[in-house]
Amino acid sequence: MLGFTDNYQDRSTRDGYQFEFFCERCGNGHASSFKHSVTGLGGKVLRFGGDLIGGEWGTRASQLGWDAAWLRDGVRGSARDKALAEAVEEMRPEFGQCHRCGEWVCVSICWNPGRGLCTKCAPKLDQEVAGLQAEAQVRQLREKIEATDWTAGVSHDHEVTARCPSCRNDAGGGRYCRHCGTPLAGSAEAARFCVQCGFKLPADAAFCGGCGTTSSSI
Repeated sequence: MLGFTDNYQDRSTRDGYQFEFFCERCGNGHASSFKHSVTGLGGKVLRFGGDLIGGEWGTRASQLGWDAAWLRDGVRGSARDKALAEAVEEMRPEFGQCHRCGEWVCVSICWNPGRGLCTKCAPKLDQEVAGLQAEAQVRQLREKIEATDWTAGVSHDHEVTARCPSCRNDAGGGRYCRHCGTPLAGSAEAARFCVQCGFKLPADAAFCGGCGTTSSSI
């Protein structure tokens, strides 16, 4: 029985076999040792040597190299299965199977050795305590901040205009623009100004007397 063979990727090439296995909880990967393929390596040597030798002997060597590559593809199934089985045995110490949820997890992070289960089914208590303490600190800090009056000095008893209609700068939240002194909404002296040219407008103006802009654009 191989075990944990549904969470791996085949990293093999024509020169050999290698597999990478992944933790089903955190996703961390562990790669097996690269195992050279005899036919793959031998075929490459023969092909390379044949190209150097040339002539009839070189042609035969190259042909043997291509035959070796063809043979490797032909026996890939059994050779790969054997390589995978060896990789599984090599990687087995890096993983543990939780008998509660069935997942294969890395023993370095996601395994609780004291419980014999993964940390999802049996969390490590010291980590849980640290996490709960941090959550409590955030909750208590939020409660303290919400209990503090942060509105001191903030004008909130009248309608506030965020941007001055005259100079178009940040009005500052008061009754008059902090940049140009224009009366703002909420002030008894509030006035309208054209946003195009800055001309002071009567309260019932439909058009700007300075540039003709319509009231819908003012």
